[in-house]
Amino acid sequence: MESREIKSPVLIESPATPAIGNFDGSSTSAKRKKLGIYFLESDDRRTALGGGYVAGGTTPVNIRGKPIADLSKTGGWIAAFFIFGNEMAERMAYFGLSVNMVAFMFYIMHQPFADSANAVNIFLGISQASSVLGGFLADAYLGRYWTIAIFTTIYLAGLTGITLCASMSVFLPNQEHCDQLSLLLGNCEQAKPWQMLYLNAVLYITGFGAAGIRPCVSSFGADQFDERSKDYKSHLDRFFNFFYLSVTIGAIIAFTAVVYIQMQHGWGSAFGSLAIAMGVSNLLFFIGTPLYRHRLPGGSPLTRVAQVLVAAFRKRNKPFSSSELVGLYEVPGKRSSIKGSGKIPHTDDFRCLDKAALRLKEDGVDPSPWVLCTVTQVEEVKILLKLLPIPACTIMLSIVLTEYLTLSVQQAYTLNTHMGQLKLPVTCMPVFPGISIFLLLSLYYTIFVPLSRRITGHPNGASQLQRVGIGLAVSILSVAWAALFEKYRRDYALNHGYESIFLTPMLDLSAYWLLIQYCLIGIAEVFCIVGLLEFLYQESPDAMRSVGSAYAAVAGGLGCFAATIMNNIVKSATGDSSKGKPSWLSQNINTGRFDYFYWFLTVLSVINFCLFLYVARRYKYRSTTEQVVEKGEQKGLNMVVNPLGST
Repeated sequence: MESREIKSPVLIESPATPAIGNFDGSSTSAKRKKLGIYFLESDDRRTALGGGYVAGGTTPVNIRGKPIADLSKTGGWIAAFFIFGNEMAERMAYFGLSVNMVAFMFYIMHQPFADSANAVNIFLGISQASSVLGGFLADAYLGRYWTIAIFTTIYLAGLTGITLCASMSVFLPNQEHCDQLSLLLGNCEQAKPWQMLYLNAVLYITGFGAAGIRPCVSSFGADQFDERSKDYKSHLDRFFNFFYLSVTIGAIIAFTAVVYIQMQHGWGSAFGSLAIAMGVSNLLFFIGTPLYRHRLPGGSPLTRVAQVLVAAFRKRNKPFSSSELVGLYEVPGKRSSIKGSGKIPHTDDFRCLDKAALRLKEDGVDPSPWVLCTVTQVEEVKILLKLLPIPACTIMLSIVLTEYLTLSVQQAYTLNTHMGQLKLPVTCMPVFPGISIFLLLSLYYTIFVPLSRRITGHPNGASQLQRVGIGLAVSILSVAWAALFEKYRRDYALNHGYESIFLTPMLDLSAYWLLIQYCLIGIAEVFCIVGLLEFLYQESPDAMRSVGSAYAAVAGGLGCFAATIMNNIVKSATGDSSKGKPSWLSQNINTGRFDYFYWFLTVLSVINFCLFLYVARRYKYRSTTEQVVEKGEQKGLNMVVNPLGST
């Protein structure tokens, strides 16, 4: 069959038509840019007949995988609100466990405080880092709906197991003769190994459930909006803000209502309330099933990535100027060979990977994808690689957030938490970042967007990467203030005789000075995480959006692990128990140097921000094939026949 070609976006601007000799491996910039001027639309690959998506991936289907006859009866904000409810309950459970489980392990299971904090940090890290598994299953086999449905049930089973652990005495060590002094001295009866095994098992079942939900919920919600609508980008921007608002509401409930239930009715009731909330949200999610729009899973993304790497390696020694070269391979027509994905235009990044799409005469008529990949498949891998540095730069923010969950609570124990006649529990203090996030998101479109639009000229006030950058910058201010206040708090404690009584509140020093760092980190989280989620959804390949969204969760999980490792290194490097020298992170906060540790985090945050500026300035937002073709038509450029001829 005759081969046809489409222009690469790289040279859409240029009217020049190069000869075959321009397909070489020269290192000069002029010649390097000419590799992707044309690529062949060659013979159909059988998978293309399975109904790949048109450009942009705009083919929603119903739960049975059939095209939706009337889109007006599905999707939109009504469907999104059912999804918001599921995410609110999941975040409520997640934060409810993160703020209460350390105390439960310490006070009830009688584990050392440091071991309890590390165990919970590892649980949080695994539940986030393993999100790539949920994203993989959704994109490869199950689709986002069924992945959420399965893993949200697993999540509920884990929460039920935790509730049983906290409610039945058989799962708990003896609580008699165990007061606060005995706890501090480690004289209470510790949990039996099998009791800790049971608790850890149900805890990690819960984390496994969260790992399947987290990368899919935001992407599934965004799938409910029509990409062909003129208001699509506006709807998408508002969706991710409302999505994170639902996350924040879940966190606020966890830090207030769940803590109150625990204080008034015990640990079993507190964890039981999380299980009940998850059960109700699951019911609502399933009720909304007829309204949802779905995207077909595109097959294993890991397999497609492996095929590109293997094919590129096999042809690593084939020059682009080879006389055997037919062209860069792509299937004909508007549809790609990958279910759930539109065609992706060729780019000149990672040129070594283009060898996977080099079609040679020796490849034959119907080559294996392990020998020859389409341009779209190669570009998927390029996009995944180009995306990596952005979420990697948010790991530092996750480290700061993780440290705040433990360090700032230790600070709050030494301060006066009275608000007038009301005394707030220390475990309620993390609610204030949530309140600041709630207020900011509520005022975002009425205050921030109009003001920033005048400065940047961007219709949404700031681009996605600009918002990530703003968040990282504000996080530097937050941790720097934390260092300044901790220096003041520690000096006050030493000067007023509180050096050894570190669990006694200093009545003349209010805990509400912590609100400054809490509110700043809340603002940082809004800009950084919301911008990152929207960025990953829009920039990820159509058939890999769950995996792309998992990047954010993986970065959060790596931050939890890094915080634990960093704490252990700092304790080892700055303390010497044989000489009676306390570490910076001593359990007695008044003899430790939390302020030095906060300054250390500030320096790391500044370095990280500089790295982000570098990678963000180099990043180019991707264009769809439709945008490239439209741009070429506006310039009066016609599709031309490749001088390389036909297959």
